[in-house]
Amino acid sequence: MTGRSDPIAATRHGRVQGNLEGGVLVFRGVRYGADTRPVRFARAASPKAWTDVRPAQNYAPAAPQTHALEPTSEDCLFLNIWTPGLDQARRPVMVYLHGGAHAHGSGSDPLYDGCNLVLRGDVVVLTLNHRLAGFGYGYFANLGGPAESGNVGNLDICMALEWVRDNIAAFGGDPARVMIFGQSGGGAKVVSLMAMEQARPLFHSAATMSGQHVTAIGPMNATRRASAWMAAVGAPDFDRFREMPMERLVEAMGGPDPIEGKGEISFASTLDHRALKRHPFYPDAPVEAADIPLIIGNTHDETGYWLAATLKAGDTTWDNLVPRITGQIVKDVDPQWLVENYRKLYPTHTPGQLLLAMSTATRSWPGHLVQAEMRARQGTDNAPSPTWMYQLDFPAPEAGCVLGAFHTLDIGLVFANTHLASARTGATVEAAELAAHMADAFIRLARHGDPNGGNLPQWPRYTLERRETMIFDRAISVERDPRGEERKLLAPITYIKPGG
Repeated sequence: MTGRSDPIAATRHGRVQGNLEGGVLVFRGVRYGADTRPVRFARAASPKAWTDVRPAQNYAPAAPQTHALEPTSEDCLFLNIWTPGLDQARRPVMVYLHGGAHAHGSGSDPLYDGCNLVLRGDVVVLTLNHRLAGFGYGYFANLGGPAESGNVGNLDICMALEWVRDNIAAFGGDPARVMIFGQSGGGAKVVSLMAMEQARPLFHSAATMSGQHVTAIGPMNATRRASAWMAAVGAPDFDRFREMPMERLVEAMGGPDPIEGKGEISFASTLDHRALKRHPFYPDAPVEAADIPLIIGNTHDETGYWLAATLKAGDTTWDNLVPRITGQIVKDVDPQWLVENYRKLYPTHTPGQLLLAMSTATRSWPGHLVQAEMRARQGTDNAPSPTWMYQLDFPAPEAGCVLGAFHTLDIGLVFANTHLASARTGATVEAAELAAHMADAFIRLARHGDPNGGNLPQWPRYTLERRETMIFDRAISVERDPRGEERKLLAPITYIKPGG
């Protein structure tokens, strides 16, 4: 490097120049893969080396996606790095995989800024862009396309992790202590990577935050979705489809899903028997990943994120509760039976509060329980699996806390970025104190493979006997089997991921 104000780091492909921001060295838009347009739907190529010093002060384009909020391009394989120094300190490395249901987002959201994690924990933080939606997870193996097409988004992440392995020492990081963590779709990518042979050697600890995937998309349903996408643009075969303009392909992804009959065409990790040879948590947790320390987290009121307008309106009544919950259920359970039993569990709840509780328990919560239970079965009472469960109960302050602790609320806490309005935690002392605990726990997992330490209560590993879960709230505590009566009520009803 030339100096802290204009840091220059050497990668195996060439030198890059970043910025000094608040005492942290920041490199944005560092290339880890070549332009994907020439290899659309296939494995990406490594970038060609360069001899000049490439600027790394600005974020690079996001992957092609519908409803994009930033510039997009098929030339999207870039990552961002926050580090205390370009030295030989060999710090833990925390690689964040963004959410967005495998279809939206990027690593450049201000909420993912790594400066505060770096300053708190003397770690190196990375975010990255990779191919999304049909470009990253469209499965064309049975339609004349590449065999790996249903998982090239995950293979891009593998390429980024290989870049970390080969280059992160030059940025003060330790390639032998790499943690991956992600929220929602990012958490789903985490557990999919744990099931992938190519990915597992590239990281050493992991955390999934509201990433409730148990199964990947099966190859037959994935083929139906790819066929629907081709039909939407009028392509008679894969070769012509592959050559169509990016903008036309993106527009066509916005049509309804051919299996679920709603939303956009749904693309995600695919059980292709090649890159991904098994489901993440079916029929069990992958034994090859059993020794990888894993945090599994969820928020108490996940569906408050999607039901915000309804909950704020406050117009849910006993008369319309059954039809409203019918539209939210993922588990195949009779809505009337569900309402009757939840009214017995929570006799003082309002209809709106029951809507929030029931929708979370039958839509977003089940996958997390399956993940934790499958991991717990890999251990014993004397030697539990290295798995820790948390539940965020800290409510968002907006609208009188009516949304509860909703989906995404833990992101700003884990990044210690509660001062940002987009965190939605409120820029309060309480939120900052909770963020300190959560961020430090994640940092300790990256450093030691165990989140325990500091002022946090002792966090036991998750077992089927005790089901001990860290409750992150204004007062932090460990609770045995939180919402246990709900769990027991719904346990006989199989969880099946829609459209899987």
